[in-house]
Amino acid sequence: MRAGTPRNLRSGRLLLWSAPNSPDWPAASGTYCDTACGTWFVRQLGLHQSVLTFRDVSTAPVTHIDARRGGLAPHVRELFQYRELLYHFVWRDLTVRYRQTILGAAWALVQPCLTMLVFSVFFGRLAGMPSDGHPYPVFAYAALLPWTYFASALTRASASLVDQSRLITKVYFPRIFVPGAAILAGLVDLAIAFTVLVAMLVYYGIVPSAAVVTLPLFVLVATATAFGAGLWAAALNVRYRDVRHLMPFVVQLWLFLTPVAYPSSVVPDRWREMYALNPMAGVVEGFRWALLGGTQPPGLSLAVSVLTAFVIAASGVAYFHRTERSFADVL
Repeated sequence: MRAGTPRNLRSGRLLLWSAPNSPDWPAASGTYCDTACGTWFVRQLGLHQSVLTFRDVSTAPVTHIDARRGGLAPHVRELFQYRELLYHFVWRDLTVRYRQTILGAAWALVQPCLTMLVFSVFFGRLAGMPSDGHPYPVFAYAALLPWTYFASALTRASASLVDQSRLITKVYFPRIFVPGAAILAGLVDLAIAFTVLVAMLVYYGIVPSAAVVTLPLFVLVATATAFGAGLWAAALNVRYRDVRHLMPFVVQLWLFLTPVAYPSSVVPDRWREMYALNPMAGVVEGFRWALLGGTQPPGLSLAVSVLTAFVIAASGVAYFHRTERSFADVL
């Protein structure tokens, strides 16, 4: 409190004031004083007393807003109450992404198709990379399908909170919907790109076995991995903007650690257990097994991948829930 402040200002009574025709002050604001300090208050503002209107609201009811307690249960109930907002976020993400584009949603086909062509030339033809007895183009595309979804969802989710900083700092809603919408919107691109794989299977005369019914399981594991890793990256990116610059390197390194351009059979046996800790390795091998067949079902490696994906998702939710209270203050 500055020297010279009147005693009744220090008393703590709440008085609202308004300056209706002043461009330098909001239409309504407040301070702690009463009508006896009106002359001092006007002098501090540099305004004529006639333009100010004082109203004592010291007896008005007060509502206290406390931080959320009680673990994740109240948070889950809140997510259910706001479920329609998640749908609108996903729809907005899709419309903004393809607005004013020539190809529109066909851009979901460009990246996996062009990457498949590059891999087929350099890895399949020039390097002679084995493909487990399958044509290399369909071998590579079956792996690029889940990988492209995972990489794009992770990249968009990591930057989602910073990109939506204006919305986050102005209105309250479950913050987890922002990276969650980026991840769920990628499933639409995955469905669009899947049509090319169906055409390739028909062209090469490959008929999937009954194992194709397990395909949603591998999509679920990829989604859980992208969700957990995306929550970690998004929450860290709010406080440390280095994450945005680090993510392209992380995605590129993760690509080489995943059997996309090569089969997992080339990995030495002594590294198989550690290699299975990469959840996307189990997802890629599962996609190939479910769609192309001809290989052993990913038993132990899939179990390890599922467990790792669950750990990443659970830890990501826990860390995001712990840090989301400070997002609006940091952004």
